[in-house]
Amino acid sequence: MLEDKVLIWRFKRGSSEALCRIYQRYRKDLLKLAVALLRDVSDAEDVVHDVFVSVAQAPQRLKLGGSLKGYLLTCVANRARNKNRVYQRRATVGLDEAASVPTDLRTPEQWITAGEELRRWSDALETLPYEQREAVLLHLRAGLPFRQIARHQDVSVNTAKGRYRYALAKLRSTLNGEVEP
Repeated sequence: MLEDKVLIWRFKRGSSEALCRIYQRYRKDLLKLAVALLRDVSDAEDVVHDVFVSVAQAPQRLKLGGSLKGYLLTCVANRARNKNRVYQRRATVGLDEAASVPTDLRTPEQWITAGEELRRWSDALETLPYEQREAVLLHLRAGLPFRQIARHQDVSVNTAKGRYRYALAKLRSTLNGEVEP
């Protein structure tokens, strides 16, 4: 996106305002991904914070081959994976308990419906092995291509696609066939 390129250019030349704009623009998406991968709101907030601190400390290292959003989502997924390796799961929460992530819903009926759907998806995602859950979230939520997911997971493209397919099959059976590829 052109605005992202301008923001990066300004940020690399010392504009803290540009970094703030990048944060405001992508924090919701980053936090949602982190919560889904870590299943802990506090850890998710820490991961997103750590990603932005790393970016802020070394703006010249920020070299993008693709989109800024994809880059930041990949950073969040990497940090989430590292956090999962270091800590055994502590108290977990579902996506519906991520109260700090605002939505654009307006009516109480929409809140209730969205909460129920989120709870069903969160419960279904929790049944997946971590690698499959990560592949689904990175592809569907972050919009990353399988090639990038494979690089991130350090596997072949076919393995990344397989993890995604197996996860969709399990989600489809769990959610009674409501999942479309």
